[in-house]
Amino acid sequence: MINPKEAHIKPLPMPDADSEAYWRGIREGKLLLQHCKQCGHVQFYQQAICRECGSEHLEHRPASGRGTVHSFSVVYRAPGPAFKHDTPYAVLLVELAEGPRMISSFVGDDPLAVTFDMLVELVCEPVGDTGVVLPRFRAAR
Repeated sequence: MINPKEAHIKPLPMPDADSEAYWRGIREGKLLLQHCKQCGHVQFYQQAICRECGSEHLEHRPASGRGTVHSFSVVYRAPGPAFKHDTPYAVLLVELAEGPRMISSFVGDDPLAVTFDMLVELVCEPVGDTGVVLPRFRAAR
């Protein structure tokens, strides 16, 4: 159960051993994807093994930060008090230029302007003075 005093606080990511490099990259303005040295598979989100071949020989490489909107939903009803002032906002499923898909949100323009196959680019957005930076997407320029 959520403490009523904390209901207006947005949850923040909590990096673990598998995702620490990813979040460090986002703080530095880079989207890092895992590449398998054995089979070449590119994956998001980060794990200890390749989801394609099971190899533990993975390395992080910077991605272009570009992609297309594969799917999206415009949220009009906030899932909780912490998001009430953000509505409406668009949640995106972005197909990255490198192949994997990731879920994020749309920033910078009217969320009602989002369309399928829209070209988007990464924006690394700091969350106040928390030290946390979130990956978001805007219309490609």
